[in-house]
Amino acid sequence: MARNLWIGTPGLLREIPQAAKSWDRSAELNVSEFRALEGQVTTFAPFHTTRRLKFSFEGLEPADAQHLARLARRAPDGRTGRAAGPVAVLDPVAVNLLGPAQAAGQSGREDGLDHWFAVSGKPTFKRFVREGWAVGGTVPSVVGWVHGTWPGWPVAPGMHVSWLLPPGWGTDAVARLAWKDADGKALQETSGTNVSVTGTAPADAAFVTPQGSLNSAGIIPLGGACLSVGEAAQAFAVGDGCPAMSVTGYSDVPAARLPYRNIGIDLVEVTRATL
Repeated sequence: MARNLWIGTPGLLREIPQAAKSWDRSAELNVSEFRALEGQVTTFAPFHTTRRLKFSFEGLEPADAQHLARLARRAPDGRTGRAAGPVAVLDPVAVNLLGPAQAAGQSGREDGLDHWFAVSGKPTFKRFVREGWAVGGTVPSVVGWVHGTWPGWPVAPGMHVSWLLPPGWGTDAVARLAWKDADGKALQETSGTNVSVTGTAPADAAFVTPQGSLNSAGIIPLGGACLSVGEAAQAFAVGDGCPAMSVTGYSDVPAARLPYRNIGIDLVEVTRATL
């Protein structure tokens, strides 16, 4: 299923159906290179790399242009009065909206709670082989995946979301999607069969939290999960992430055919965005 760009603050996402004239999503690797006197090269790469996006449109529809202008200027929404905050971007080419380390079943904390949490029961998260992580503890238990900034991954009503649990969870596991409104309040859940589920975001949905019901005892791996929008989730897909972003560059030039506008916008991943 073809997908378009969705952008906005959570609860106010807007679909931009027009194709961008230019689109740059190149990874910022932040790799430092050190060369010894003898000529050998040593490199250092940080655990976390910042996402940057840059795109531009020619002859953009006025309503879409106004939406991007509001995000760039951090203006409150006139209909809801909700203040602008960190921007959510659902990249149309992203296959897996989990973060890179999260999708690979890795954590930067000793307890793993930056990427997973206990919805019910007493699951325990621990390091396993090759720096991967696994979950064990009491069964049945329900494990939830952590976004890191918001109470779930940003969605819009009517959006199709696909969720695939990590391979190895067994046929008795149950994949679930927990929908929430803009305030993080629970709305309803969609359950699948075995390890995958596809659901449609209900009215008033602003976030979704992927979950898994763990019903088998033992050490169950956490690597290989996938959360996708608009197409079937794929096991072991590289995590593109869906981080909170802030607008760092913006250009707005009236097009030759008014009232259309030529818009350019740059965004960077942030831990928080203040007014």
